[in-house]
Amino acid sequence: MTSRTTDPCTTTQLCSNRGTFYTNSAYSNNLNAVLSSIPSNFTANGGFYNVTAGDDAIQRLEALQFQFHTLRAATEDFSDANKLGQGGFGAVYKGCLPSGQNIAVKRLSGHSVQGEEQFRNEILLVAKLRHRNLVSLLGYCSEAEEKLLVHEFVGNGSLDHFTFDPVKLTQLSWELRYKIICGIARGLLYLHEDSQLKVIHRDLKMSNNLIDEEMNPKISDFGMARLLFADQSRDNTGRQMGTL
Repeated sequence: MTSRTTDPCTTTQLCSNRGTFYTNSAYSNNLNAVLSSIPSNFTANGGFYNVTAGDDAIQRLEALQFQFHTLRAATEDFSDANKLGQGGFGAVYKGCLPSGQNIAVKRLSGHSVQGEEQFRNEILLVAKLRHRNLVSLLGYCSEAEEKLLVHEFVGNGSLDHFTFDPVKLTQLSWELRYKIICGIARGLLYLHEDSQLKVIHRDLKMSNNLIDEEMNPKISDFGMARLLFADQSRDNTGRQMGTL
């Protein structure tokens, strides 16, 4: 939860589940850095949601911010023992917050311009999306060269861990396969038709579909996602996207 004083010059915010305090100026400086290159006006080609000064998305983003030292402690200094996987733009680590909540931390690697674009894209999109078949974004960190995304921890890993493992594959009965297929379809329907944003994922694959403890699928990794206008049914991309 977040508490605020009424004086903007002395505002402090306490995120009790993270065990860290932030000052209003620290929030603003980091938030401005994250949002600095987002277009002022949304266009289909831009692929970003239009964030204006009066939009509640900015307040929501402020409440999602973690400090780097908190995530470093949660992942035991990003130890290999906590590493869940390696993607094209960084590694993912399992972490545990002071409250005992398990999290998944995606750490952007290097100085990839495309990776930073995906970082901003995912923050803005997933902060606006809520569905049981989508992985929830819990927060982010942007300090100096460090860019990290914090998601809910999904215990059974990605779908490809089942399909390419002969032992785990036996756990997928036809009933479970049907359940997973329907769950992914519900997530896509929400993205395409039912959410307040019309989103095309553009990188839907087995490794981007996570399976929770009850074998429910959750679509993840919205770094390549693209927005369409409400009445738009198709669009042309200027570059090849997805995984080859």
